Amino acid sequence: MQKKRYDGREPDQLRKIKITRDYIKHAEGSCLIEMGNTRVICTASMDKNVPPWLRGQGSGWVKAEYGMLPRATQNRNLRDRISGRSMEIQRLIGRSLRSVVNLRRMGEKTIWIDCDVIQADGGTRTTSIVGGFIAMADCLHKMYREALITEFPVNEFLAATSVGLLNGQPILDLNYREDVDVDVDMNVVMKSSGEFVEVQGTAEGKTFTREQFDQFLDLAKKGIDDIIDLQRNTLKDLQPLLT
Repeated sequence: MQKKRYDGREPDQLRKIKITRDYIKHAEGSCLIEMGNTRVICTASMDKNVPPWLRGQGSGWVKAEYGMLPRATQNRNLRDRISGRSMEIQRLIGRSLRSVVNLRRMGEKTIWIDCDVIQADGGTRTTSIVGGFIAMADCLHKMYREALITEFPVNEFLAATSVGLLNGQPILDLNYREDVDVDVDMNVVMKSSGEFVEVQGTAEGKTFTREQFDQFLDLAKKGIDDIIDLQRNTLKDLQPLLT
C-alpha cells in the first residue's frame, strides 16, 4: 500500500506549478515560476558579445547565474555569496539550456539566464531549469521578431525534476522536508524527445539497485512530460516556431 507523503501528495504527483511570464519589465524574457512553495524569478538578457574563446566562430552562447535571496531559506544567507553549490547549479542550468539551442543560429550573441530564488522549499535547481527555459524562449522569440536573428534557435522543449526514495517508496518532485529525509536523491534533466541531458543521483542513506534506478527514471520522465505539457501551454503563442 502506498503511503501519502508529508504534504498529502501521491508518490507520482508533482507539486502545483504556476508560471507568470513577463514578470520583469526590462528583461527580454522573464518569468516567476512557483513549484509548490519554491519560487524563482528567471530572467533572460541578450548580450551582443560572446566569451573570448568563441569570438570569430559565428556561434552564440547561453550562460546562467544562480543565487538565493538572504531569507529564501529558513536561516539567513550572506548576500552575493557565490558558493561551490551555487557555481555547480548555474553550470548545470547553462549546460541544460544549451542542449536545446542551435547556437550557430544565434550568431555571436550571449543569452544570460539569471535565476534568483526568492523562496526555497526543495528543487530550486530543477525549478530554475524549467523557468529558465521559459525566459530563454521568450528572449529568443523577441530577438527573432526584431530581426536580430534570422532563425528561431530553440529546437525542442526542456524540463527537469527530482526523484527520491523515501521509506522504500520512489517519490517525485521532492520538497525540502523530503529532500532531507530521503535515502536516495536524484535530479533528472530531459528533452521533450525523451533524451536525457543530465542525471545526478546520490545514495544519501542507502544504495540503490539497477531496478530502482530504472524506476526513478520512469518516474522522472512522467513528471517531466507533465511539466513540458505545461510549458507548451504557457508558450502556445510561440507556435509553430516551438514544437
